[in-house]
Amino acid sequence: MNKKETIESMSIIFAWGDNQSGQLGNGSNTDSNVPVNVSGLTNVLAVAGGDLQSRALLSDGTVWAWGRNFFGQPGNGSNTDSNVPVNVGGLTSAIAIAAGGEHSLVLLSDGTVWAWGGNGNGQLGNGPNISSHVPVNVSGLTSPIAIAAGGNHSLALLSDGTVRAWGFNGSGQLGNGSNISSNVPVNMSDLTNVIAIAGGNFHSLALLSDGTVWAWGDNFFGQLGNGSNTNSNVPVNVSDLTDVIAIAAGGFHSLALLSDGTVRAWGDNFSGQLGNGTNTNSNVPVNVSDLTNVIAIAAGLAHSLALLSDGTVRAWGFNSSGQLGNGSNTDSNVPINVSGLTNVVAIAGGFFHSLAIQQPIPTVNDTQPPIITCPVDITVFNDPGSNGAFVNFSEPTVSNNCPGVTAVYTPASGSFFPRGTTTVTCIAIDAAGNISTCSFNVRVIVDPCRFFSGRCHRRGCC
Repeated sequence: MNKKETIESMSIIFAWGDNQSGQLGNGSNTDSNVPVNVSGLTNVLAVAGGDLQSRALLSDGTVWAWGRNFFGQPGNGSNTDSNVPVNVGGLTSAIAIAAGGEHSLVLLSDGTVWAWGGNGNGQLGNGPNISSHVPVNVSGLTSPIAIAAGGNHSLALLSDGTVRAWGFNGSGQLGNGSNISSNVPVNMSDLTNVIAIAGGNFHSLALLSDGTVWAWGDNFFGQLGNGSNTNSNVPVNVSDLTDVIAIAAGGFHSLALLSDGTVRAWGDNFSGQLGNGTNTNSNVPVNVSDLTNVIAIAAGLAHSLALLSDGTVRAWGFNSSGQLGNGSNTDSNVPINVSGLTNVVAIAGGFFHSLAIQQPIPTVNDTQPPIITCPVDITVFNDPGSNGAFVNFSEPTVSNNCPGVTAVYTPASGSFFPRGTTTVTCIAIDAAGNISTCSFNVRVIVDPCRFFSGRCHRRGCC
């Protein structure tokens, strides 16, 4: 490239919905039914939402938290709510985050998992059932590659395609064939080739490499999707789902994104969170209405989110706090557009709030001028009976790595040039106002043949 371009493109977070504990992160505790900017965070890679709490992972590997802090959820050593992001102490190489009901998880680049917040059911996975205001190491995990958090339980996907789970297990959400809670990770029953995991309030989901989805735990609303409403403490196959590429678990409902860009939903539908135009629960997957070109999904306690390929976001379900982000507080059982969001690259659902990462349109700071090249000097004879000549010349060549450049030549090609030497000045101006110039000479001389017609002279013969 012949031009130096400085591109500023910093990802930022927007949040909307319930804000009673400051989980929108905008310095207030006022709910918002339209997206508001989270204060002071840029270069964001991932977001996560829990019960009255939010988390963000930055490109430098640090983790930031805001919202409720009754159990030390921000992980900064205090138990005071914060309505602006605070740094989670001691974490500098994070690659993934997850937020549960009262706890949080982070996966570090060294393959360790750390947890903090409420621990009444062992969801921190470090042995004792004592809550922690700072991150503690989760015991006994080998080569984890992904993490997920449910209401009061936690999940880790290992590099061998198996899953570990810990925390509350009253509904069998740990998937190990029992209903006994565990404060250390336990092996899931008979599940291999897993490529993604998700945690709901009391249930769990896994996506396998063959595109099928498996579920376990609470099934009161049919959130396991196997055609029954019976809890299961071992994984069961979600009915009639293939070609799934992503999953999400809400409070009591579940979502799946298919390879064709459509979405399926099942489970609780009291607030329309299944998005199929009804408020009837379903224990098998149903098609979410009027959604195509979806590239990511997320779920809150009773609402759902979808990110479309054009960078816009759709939401549906419960909306009492404005978590659908459309400027109202009315529930919707079909997807509606989230107001004012474009260029979104990631989404997350909290219990009663929502989060999105926006990648602003890059701003090109053009500081280099265009390149202009003039023709060589020109010598011509004057026109017969004239003291000059009308001269045509090739226009200078202009190049510019950014669109929009204008070239002006004075005098212009085709102008009358008097006898003698005239300098042609060429100016190129790009859209940023950068200027380049060059010049060349047009020399008009007397035609010697005017006086030596039919004879020779020192410059030749006429």
